[in-house]
Amino acid sequence: MMRTSHFRTLLAGAALATLASPAFALDGADLLAKLNATYATSGVTVGSSNVVVDGSTVTLEGTELKATGAEAPIKLGNVTMEGVEEDGEGGYTIETIAFQDINTTEGETSVSAKDIALNGVSVPGTVVSGTLESLMMYESATAGPISVTAKGKEVFSMSGMEANITRMDADAGLEFDATFSDLKADLTAVEDPKAKDALAKLNMQTLEGKVSMSGSWELASGKMAVDEYAFDFKDVGRLNIGLEISGYTLDFVKGIQEAMKAAEANPNKEEANAAMGMSMMGLVQQLTFNSASISFEDASITKKLLDFAGSEQGVTGDQMAQSLKGLVPIMIAQLNMPDLQNQISAAVNTFLDDPKSLTISAEPKEPVPFPMIMGAAMGAPQTIPQVLGVTVTANDEM
Repeated sequence: MMRTSHFRTLLAGAALATLASPAFALDGADLLAKLNATYATSGVTVGSSNVVVDGSTVTLEGTELKATGAEAPIKLGNVTMEGVEEDGEGGYTIETIAFQDINTTEGETSVSAKDIALNGVSVPGTVVSGTLESLMMYESATAGPISVTAKGKEVFSMSGMEANITRMDADAGLEFDATFSDLKADLTAVEDPKAKDALAKLNMQTLEGKVSMSGSWELASGKMAVDEYAFDFKDVGRLNIGLEISGYTLDFVKGIQEAMKAAEANPNKEEANAAMGMSMMGLVQQLTFNSASISFEDASITKKLLDFAGSEQGVTGDQMAQSLKGLVPIMIAQLNMPDLQNQISAAVNTFLDDPKSLTISAEPKEPVPFPMIMGAAMGAPQTIPQVLGVTVTANDEM
């Protein structure tokens, strides 16, 4: 009797588990629908020929990505989502979204990319306009080795890429950074004879370095700050671009997407482009300019360029530098901007004497609405440096 009772208990438990399991199974179609609801903000649609659910893994087979304005969808193949869980609020969390390796060949050029993935993904159950709950968020995006070959020879490679996104307190916005590591380009593959000869004289057979960026985005004000967007190459230098604008809100992004959709739906392309241009002009008026900068830190390329340019003219690099000092004031005098002209001349002279760094900054005392900048550009272009607070310096500490 005890054994029979125990056996019946096991059967009952098994039956209960069997009946309960479908209730806890992931709904792959619902996950795809909610992915599309978040992607709608950026004008992208995800399509799949089949959705397969296996425990906490969801696979989108035959996946295609269609962006507004694109002529054809991007074919992604199978996309595997691992560690998928419901978040209790109608949304989902996903540990990793892994994409198929890329191996494509067109003519004599082949491209390969491996280990492409998004990590720490969250998909909201309900899209809430104007908040982070209208976006698919991820903590990091990674890609492994990337290689481009032409005529059987590797002409470009990158060891990997990593991008990170962090939510600000109270979901006020985002902080982001990205690094593209170990970039290598084979410059001997350049076919243009003049360019090939110039690179040989500059002793530049390869280009090696990295690209990095970091910044933040505040939702309420739409303040987009790119603190660093740097191209750093060995024996060349480091070029860094910074920019800060306000008004780049989710509503602004939505306005751009709606304008693009309207243009795509209009069969009269000339009329569509004109209408989109007018829409963009209206949208740009919502933006405000806060600051911008471009800086270059030399790593020996300036002297090489002066020597090369001088050799083409039959003079030394130092003599070429002296010639440029005399030419620059004449060239920029046409701008009719005396203050800026003096700054540029002084900075160029300092830099050519001792190439270290050159910086152009624009920092107005108060943020400047884009319509004011456009008005100055059309009516009184010579006032632009004063409107934007432009300065030019050389060999300053950065």
